[in-house]
Amino acid sequence: MCFTIKLLGSFEASVHDVSVAPSAAKQRQLLALLALNAGRSVPVPTIMGELWGPDQTKAAGTTLHTYIGKLRRELGTGQSGQDAKRILVTEPAGYSLRVPDSNIDTGRYEQLAQAGRLASDHGDHEAASRNLGAALSLWRGPALSDIVPGQHLMVEIVRLEESRLADLDLRIESDLRLGRHRKLLGELAGLHARYPMSENFGTKYMLALYRSGEQWRALEVYQRLRATMNEELGVDPSAGLQRLHLAMLRGDPAVDAPAPDLPSLYSAG
Repeated sequence: MCFTIKLLGSFEASVHDVSVAPSAAKQRQLLALLALNAGRSVPVPTIMGELWGPDQTKAAGTTLHTYIGKLRRELGTGQSGQDAKRILVTEPAGYSLRVPDSNIDTGRYEQLAQAGRLASDHGDHEAASRNLGAALSLWRGPALSDIVPGQHLMVEIVRLEESRLADLDLRIESDLRLGRHRKLLGELAGLHARYPMSENFGTKYMLALYRSGEQWRALEVYQRLRATMNEELGVDPSAGLQRLHLAMLRGDPAVDAPAPDLPSLYSAG
């Protein structure tokens, strides 16, 4: 059965390109939880905690069983005789969704992102940028943007967003190492505006501006970042970022070198 699920944005589920996404909110929530744990048994208490929190009625177990039956009927749409029970499996203590990682966008994302991270570790910045860019392109908006999450889905949504930001930061660093500073200016301007206290994005925006011949704007970004951190958090930029600022003021040639000197300019210590 060609069953695909998309979680990196609005929730989508389809069989042979025919939508099988439940319309009922709780059933969508249930299928999303199982998809994020594809191939693993999700215990019944975990499912019930996600769907109803601590306020579970005595009928919750029966309702969950009803939801499972409805999901199996939905998954049976256009499946050419395959048994939906082999996809949504009843386990001794819960339920599991038996779908390959490649059929779920979060699985494809992790495969591509991991390849990008490994390439970065080995100094292959071209492969790192390519794989991380492909991974990030799978995002269509905030994860599960049209589902009201319970406690377990919320943890997963936060984890996915943190992973996305870290991988985005690494992809941009790879592009800086490849000398693509001019192409990054628009993207980094948007990220700096959206995350005004992020030293990672602020630092890379400064570098891209400086290497594009916009030294005064790079220094302006530093002053703005420092003022925001002082006002909102009562702290100064890290020692590494302060070193980068001083290097720019001195016109240190190392600031213009895309690699391998990039981390040493602003790393801690």
